[in-house]
Amino acid sequence: MKRWLKRNLPAAGTIRASGRFGVFGKLLHDPNLWHLNRHSVSGATAVGFFAMFLPLGQSLIAAAAAIVLRVNLPISVALVWVTNPVTIPPVYYFNYRIGCWMLGIEPGEFVLQYWLDWHHWIAVIWPLMLGNLVCGTLCSGLAYLAVQAIWRWRLMRRIRERRERYRAALSRDNRPSSNRQT
Repeated sequence: MKRWLKRNLPAAGTIRASGRFGVFGKLLHDPNLWHLNRHSVSGATAVGFFAMFLPLGQSLIAAAAAIVLRVNLPISVALVWVTNPVTIPPVYYFNYRIGCWMLGIEPGEFVLQYWLDWHHWIAVIWPLMLGNLVCGTLCSGLAYLAVQAIWRWRLMRRIRERRERYRAALSRDNRPSSNRQT
């Protein structure tokens, strides 16, 4: 997993030089923002999954949270793009329905004219925000636990394979590894 992430994530220097996150200045020089370990990746996944449910400034909020929590910056910013212009309408409508259910409000239908008319936005904003916060919290918690579990499972599998290789080498070659041990 770590090799795949290193191969596919941009380098720290590339992000620092891009100027896109210049707001954060010297904070981007913290080495913890670029580490690929179980804590950093699972924390970044949680930050990214929470920020993807926010309506505005997702990338900047994810970057700021990654810097404050000292988790992997590229992963947290990349994950907010799960909600893109194609996926936002169904995701936000689902969140709106969750918010309506929690507030006991009858949800409006998914008619484009209703959603584009700004007169209806006041009635929509509170259930949508509540649904976004609830879904963001649940998804980020589940994502954190999933990454922790997958990372641990992969680690345990590698340890088991290493032990099997070691045992196979011992059974194949049942003599000491050096002359001093004889």
